[in-house]
Amino acid sequence: MVIEYFSMYPKTSIVLVSFFVTLIMTLVTKYFTHQSRIKELKEIQKSCKIKLKDNQGNSQKIEEINKEIFECSMELMKHTMKPTLITFIPLLLLLGWIRGIYTTILPGWIWWYIASGIISSMALRKVLKVH
Repeated sequence: MVIEYFSMYPKTSIVLVSFFVTLIMTLVTKYFTHQSRIKELKEIQKSCKIKLKDNQGNSQKIEEINKEIFECSMELMKHTMKPTLITFIPLLLLLGWIRGIYTTILPGWIWWYIASGIISSMALRKVLKVH
């Protein structure tokens, strides 16, 4: 029944599949990460970029600021790896299944999936306040 719907409305169904996959991934990111710490790290990085512009002539100060940016980036990467690891294998399995369905009925299906995923991700992150 689901595959019949996919065949009848391929573009609509790939957009819906992409939206629901993106929703699940966004929810996993929201609830498996420390959102307040991620927001704090992004603010630190933003302030460090401003400091870099203000201290362009001082190489020692630039080195200290770059070290702080690097430390923030590493901690931010630790926070973002957890949801990636949780969703990676299920996403690969799902994409393999979807590929088997859409390859014959919608050439270029992957571009529909990617485009709708990007748009969905931007909207969902804003609505759900995910950093």
